[in-house]
Order: sequence, then structure tokens, then C-alpha cells
Amino acid sequence: MANLSLEALQEELRHQPDWLMVQDLDGVCMPLVLDPLTRVMPAPYIRAAATLQGRFCVLTNGEHAGLRGVNPLVERALAGTANPAEEGLYLPGLAAGGVQWQDRFGQITYPGISDAELATLDALPAKILEGLNQQLTPLLPELTDQERDALFQRTILANPLSPTINLNALFSQLSGDVERQQQLQQRSLALMQNLLAEAEAGDQRGCFFLHLAPNLGSSDGVELPKPAAPGNVGTTDVQFMLRGAVKEAGLLALINDHIARRTGNAPLGEHFNARSAPTGHTELLELCQRSIAVEHMPVLVGVGDTITSEPDGQGGWRRGGSDRGFLTLLQELGNRFGRQNRVVLVDSSAGEVDRPSLQHPELKGLSDPDDPLKPDVLVPGGPDAYVAWFEQLANELGS
Repeated sequence: MANLSLEALQEELRHQPDWLMVQDLDGVCMPLVLDPLTRVMPAPYIRAAATLQGRFCVLTNGEHAGLRGVNPLVERALAGTANPAEEGLYLPGLAAGGVQWQDRFGQITYPGISDAELATLDALPAKILEGLNQQLTPLLPELTDQERDALFQRTILANPLSPTINLNALFSQLSGDVERQQQLQQRSLALMQNLLAEAEAGDQRGCFFLHLAPNLGSSDGVELPKPAAPGNVGTTDVQFMLRGAVKEAGLLALINDHIARRTGNAPLGEHFNARSAPTGHTELLELCQRSIAVEHMPVLVGVGDTITSEPDGQGGWRRGGSDRGFLTLLQELGNRFGRQNRVVLVDSSAGEVDRPSLQHPELKGLSDPDDPLKPDVLVPGGPDAYVAWFEQLANELGS
């Protein structure tokens, strides 16, 4: 499938005057872990990202700020050696799926989000904890109350913009028990669906949605869970997110910002953001073609790790994954604008979370023979290999 090495990609970029790398975080520049609080971000990677300023940005469903955000990882990695706010060492780009902007000095903005929506999100972690106690306790009879409470605390990610049920700690407790893992998925999703219905019963109809990671695509705008199976736990995260917080819209916001910085003109509008973007894939492509001059479109490099593909039982495929949408859109923008855009897929299967591996010759569980998404570069060495190359890229092509 892939026909380029990282070295060949670097050679291509060496000859491109205008390029932008858009990169996911977890599973790409750091291994996947059961507890986000144990993540470690390499200091050399952070400095390399700063060296590539103007050519590098992040696009993640996680968040910049907060206890489990990325900024504390940057601060810990650089502790005693640098002040990221003064030296511009925070990772610039979009978080929370595309609605949380940050520059390299750590200045954060929330375009298009109301105070009422923020209040709804702020109240959710307590409601999720109450629901976990009611719904999941019967599935964990072997645990003491204290053990169960500790697990539930690790299961709730109280992200300010995307409160999340993360099942990794519970899955680890039930390793090999696929039936109960599936029941955990089903009950957690039902709990979040009830909370979504409650929020929409008031005056916030259409303001939120549930993002599942990984997923099997969507049906009628609703993402489909990937059931746990032997050797692959499937959906681990159920995120309560703001409508419009999808990476495809975030990609356009990043392109708009990049062109504005280079030319002084924002082709999609000065106030364009992920929440004001069209919702459909085709509409996003058409907006770009209508609004962006060909000569201003940069060469794009998209880097992610989370794509899925499973047989649908009817001769077709269910495709999903939180990086699939923006990587596919990035690939299609290259075709529409005559740019040699590249898709880089990093193997995140060697972390603490069971994932399909790039080592499989047919990328089973990740892709399929009819998959429209065609990664150009595979990184079977995972985050360590990617970070080593990223540092080389910055050393040669950074500012």
C-alpha cells in the first residue's frame, strides 16, 4: 500500500517551498497508555516542533489545557530547562476535535462556544460518575467498593471541552473477558447517550454529539462502536463533544490560518472556525475549491494512527477511526489542488492498548482492499521511530 519511506518524504519536503504538517498526538508522538496521566512527551520532540514553527500544527481530540491535557506534558518535559510560555514551546494547533485553539505561547481561545454550552460540559463529570456507579457496578462483582471507586475515577476524563469515559483501566481489569468488555462498552455508550438526550431536551438541541474512538464509521450521523474482540479491545473512549468539533473541519481551520499568516488574507474568512464550517465531506471540499486560490494551497502532510476497517457482513466494509476523516480529506484536497499531499500512518499497537498492527501485510483491522484512504508512509516502528525522524526533519528543514 504505502510506497514512501520517511526519508523519501523528507527529501520531498526539502524541495517544497510551502508545506504544512498536521499531526495527531496520542499514538503518534507518544505511546498509547491505559492512564493518560502517565503519558510522557519527549523534550527533544517538543523542541523540534518549535523549530518547525509555521510548518507544524497539532489536530487532536484531546485537549491542550486541564489535568489530562497536553500542556502539562510539555511543562513536565521541560521542567527546569525552559519556560514554554516565554519561549513559545507549547504545541500550536487545534484540540478538542477542532474547537480549542492554542498558539505556541499557550494562549487558548474557544471560537464559537457559548457560556451555556461550557456550563453543560462542566456539570457532566459528576453525572458520569453517578451513572458509572449505577450501570457498571453489577459487571464488577469481584471488586471491593474502594477498588471500584478508584477505577471509576480513572475512567472519567474530566476534560473541560470533551468529558470522556475512557475504558482502558476497566478493560485491563477484565483482560481476556471479551463478553464483559463488550458489556462495559454497551452500558457506557448508553449512559452517554442518555446524558446527550438530557442536554438536548433543553435549549441546546444539536449542540453536542458523541465521538467514539476507535469507531466503525457512522450511520445517519451517529458513530458506530467497535465491539471488543480477542486481541483488540475496540472502542475505548466515549467522548461528549461540541457539535462541529470534528477533525475534518479543524483541518480547514488550520489551512485557513496557515494561508492567512503567509499571505495576510484568510480565504475562508477571518472568523472561520470548526463550528461554523460545513458538516459534510463534499461540502468541505467544495468550500476549499470555491475559496482558496490554487497557488495559495500548501502541500499538506497528515500524520495519525487511528483508522479502522471491518467487514460489514454483507460484502462491504465499515470504516472509521478518529484520524480517518481528516486524513481522507487531506488526501482528496491534494487531488483537487494538484498537490502531492502525503498521509503518514504510525503503528500504535505496541502501547498499553490493544490495537491492530501495521505489521500485518494486509493491514487487517486498519484498512481493506477497497479503502479510498491510501497511506503514503507507514511507520511500523511506532512513536519512537516517528519521533526520531521528526527530530531529523526539524534539524534539517526547521527555521
